[in-house]
Amino acid sequence: MLSQQHIDTVKATIPLLASAGTAITEHFYNRMFTHNPELKNVFNMTHQKTGRQPAALFNAIAAYATYIDNLEALTSAVMRIAHKHTSFNIQPEQYDIVGHHLIETLRELAPDAFTKEVEEAWTAAYVQLAEIFIKVEGDLYKEHAAQTGGWEGFRRFRVASKTPESELVTSFVLEPVDGQAVIDFQPGQYLGVKLHPKGAEFDEIRQYSLSTMANGKSYRISVKREGTGDTAGVMSNYLHNHIEVGDEIDVMPPAGDFHFQDKGTPVVLISGGVGLTPMQAMLDTLAKQNYSQPVSYLHACAHEGLHSFKDHVNGLKGALDLSVYTWYERAHELADSEFEGYMQLDDIKANLPLSNGEFYLCGPVGFMMFMKQQLLTLGVEADRIHYELFGPHQEV
Repeated sequence: MLSQQHIDTVKATIPLLASAGTAITEHFYNRMFTHNPELKNVFNMTHQKTGRQPAALFNAIAAYATYIDNLEALTSAVMRIAHKHTSFNIQPEQYDIVGHHLIETLRELAPDAFTKEVEEAWTAAYVQLAEIFIKVEGDLYKEHAAQTGGWEGFRRFRVASKTPESELVTSFVLEPVDGQAVIDFQPGQYLGVKLHPKGAEFDEIRQYSLSTMANGKSYRISVKREGTGDTAGVMSNYLHNHIEVGDEIDVMPPAGDFHFQDKGTPVVLISGGVGLTPMQAMLDTLAKQNYSQPVSYLHACAHEGLHSFKDHVNGLKGALDLSVYTWYERAHELADSEFEGYMQLDDIKANLPLSNGEFYLCGPVGFMMFMKQQLLTLGVEADRIHYELFGPHQEV
C-alpha cells in the first residue's frame, strides 16, 4: 500500500533521477538482459541500440514520480503504453522481473542515496504502477478475446498476398490459418507481428499499422524496408526479402490509442514517408462511410518513387469530398496540388479547416514536430492535433 510517506520519498528522489538521466535506464536494460536474456524475445533490440527505448523508459519513470499523487494526469500515457504492451503479449509475471531489476539498478547506481526508506518507497510505488498496468492490460486482453473474431495471445496467420506499393514499401495481406473471422479495429491502430528470422537467436516482435479498413476476414500491413547494410532493419528486411505468399507468422490482436475519432467535423490527415500507412485505413473507412465532411490528405516524401498509394488515394475522390496535396523533396515535374521542398502549410492554409478540423499526424519525429508547430502557429488548438509515433513514445 502506497502511503503519503512513500509518495513524499519518491518525489524527493526526482532531482536524483534528473541528474542521472538515461544512465539509469541504460543500466537497467543491460542488467535485465544479462540476467534474463529470454526477454530479448520480447523487446525490440534495435531500439536499445539507438537509445530510444532507454530514453522513453526514463521519461516514463520521471513522469510517474512527478505525478505519483495525481495519477489521473497519466491516464492517456498509461493507455498508450498498455496498448503497446498488449501487442507484445506482456504478462503479469514479467512485471516482477522488471521490478526486481529496477530496484537493483537504483541500489547499484546510487548506493549512498538508496536507503531502506527509499527502497521501501520505490518498491511500493512500482507495485502500484505494475498493478495498474496489469489491470488495464488484462481488461484489454479480455476485451479483444470477447469480440467477434477476437483471440488472446499470438494467433497464426498466413500471408495471402505480397504487393509492392513503392520502391521501399510492400503490403502484406494476412489471413488466419484457422479460417475463422478476425476482430475489427479502429482505423489508425496497429498489429503486433512476431517472427523468428532464420539464423536469429531470438524472436522479433514489431508493430505495423493496419493500412486498410477492417473487413472481418483479413488484415493488411504495409512495411517500409528500413536501412541498408549494418543499419538495415532486422524485421522489415526479413519481411521484404524472405517472407512470401503462403508463409506463416504470429499476430496479436489490433492495438493502439491513435485512431480516427468521428466528431462530425472536417478531417486533415498529414503524413511523412511511411507514416501514411494508418492514414490509408482512415481514408478507406471514411470512404466506405461516405463521410459527409471535407477530408484533406497531405503527404510528404523524398520523391515520387517513394510515394505509396498515390493512385489509390486519388481514386477515393469519388467517394469523399477529398483534397490531396503532396510535397516532394526532389521533383522532376509537378502536377496540380504538388509542391517541391518540405511541407509548408502556408502553401494551402486557405484550404484547411483551421478553426474546426481534427488533424492527424504520422511520420518521423522531426517531421511531426515541424508540422505540429506549424499548426499551432496557424491557430489550431493542441487538443485537435493527434499523432502516432512508430517506436517508443516521446512528446512531439
